Amino acid sequence: MNSVLLARAAARRARFMRQLDSGAALLPAARVVLRSADSEFPFRQDSDFYYLTAFPEPDAVCVLAPRHEQPYVLFVRPKDHEAEIWSGRRCGVEAATTRYGAAAAYPIAEFESRLPELLRDVDTLHFALGRHPELDRCVLKLLEQHRRTRPRAGRGLVRIQDPGALLHEMRIVKDEYEIGRMRAAASATCAAHARVLREARPEMKEYELEALFEHEFRSRGAGGPAYGTIVGTGDNATILHYRENCDTLREGQLVLVDAGAEFDLYAADVTRTFPVSVGFTREQAAVYQVVLEAQKEAIETVRPGARFSEAHERALEVICEGLVDLGLLPGTALEARETGAYRAYYMHRTGHWLGLDVHDVGLYEVDGASRRLEPGMVVTVEPGIYIAADQESAPPAFRGMGVRIEDDVLVTAGGHEVLTAAAPKELHEIEALRSVPAGAS
Repeated sequence: MNSVLLARAAARRARFMRQLDSGAALLPAARVVLRSADSEFPFRQDSDFYYLTAFPEPDAVCVLAPRHEQPYVLFVRPKDHEAEIWSGRRCGVEAATTRYGAAAAYPIAEFESRLPELLRDVDTLHFALGRHPELDRCVLKLLEQHRRTRPRAGRGLVRIQDPGALLHEMRIVKDEYEIGRMRAAASATCAAHARVLREARPEMKEYELEALFEHEFRSRGAGGPAYGTIVGTGDNATILHYRENCDTLREGQLVLVDAGAEFDLYAADVTRTFPVSVGFTREQAAVYQVVLEAQKEAIETVRPGARFSEAHERALEVICEGLVDLGLLPGTALEARETGAYRAYYMHRTGHWLGLDVHDVGLYEVDGASRRLEPGMVVTVEPGIYIAADQESAPPAFRGMGVRIEDDVLVTAGGHEVLTAAAPKELHEIEALRSVPAGAS
């Protein structure tokens, strides 16, 4: 187990518990989810739970109660020789304290019976209701008991609050360790995008490109993809969350690939668009250049003190100007923005937070205004233009193409750093890689 990761988790717990004051928090691990019959989806730990514990197993619960003599308690699966033969090794109760730093640990089966004592002096419990029915039942049962006994006892649980109000505000600003994990994810992701640019050929299937991404991710030490890889050729690229990945790449089409690696649960998120042929057609290059310029201009807005919304606002200005110049929209760029006519071709925001979750946690607005950026925040910048094959208002030469360009941008003390700058995106870079003979390195 990574000692640095454990130390960071301990520091986060201490910071989080200082904010709890006389309250407590209850955070569950992710559960194993069945894929079909007795076959399971690959396990991926809950991000909040992992952030505070670094504990990697399912069916566990963390209780943090700063004023209790046992302020950090883990309930975990006990060691079980027969179960471990079938499903893999378990940390067990002892390792939850010796390795993962819990003040006390107990078998998960004892959770309900021990919870009242752990929360005996707590008036506020930070717990996300509605996600774990069994835990909801335990917590609500205890809340009702305390409502009855509090008048005589003078203490007891009276309110439940979502822990995200505190925890997600911590997660939105990354520390050096987290940024290091995201750099590793970005490095694997950039290498994979460059490989796909070199190796994609007409008549390949979309899923073959998806397989190239996953092979490159794993060969570079990543745990796999951070989200479902999107490979959309032709009109498929105009579907924002296209996932079938089963069509054939054809000469003359563009292919949009949205893929990112996950490294120690931290995500990268990169989109590139390139021609199936060696080069772009005139219309494809024109649309691509508008999106690229919009992305570059948006990235330049990312700096400490800037509002999160500024990147979208600047990208939108450039895209509206481009849509009018290309003849895709009538009137002026200002009219396109004011009327919302641009939404026929650009229907999403320009970015989101990035971290343990690919669409990471944290408020986008504070006190009714777009949030101001701080060093350590990581955002995506991903404008696009999507012209469906049945978009009758568009000239025929533009129909059936989608272009999106996305990078991951770290807010630094002096401005910003594009973590994924190594993934080629200039027109000449893409065409140079597309001209590399098959099998060449």
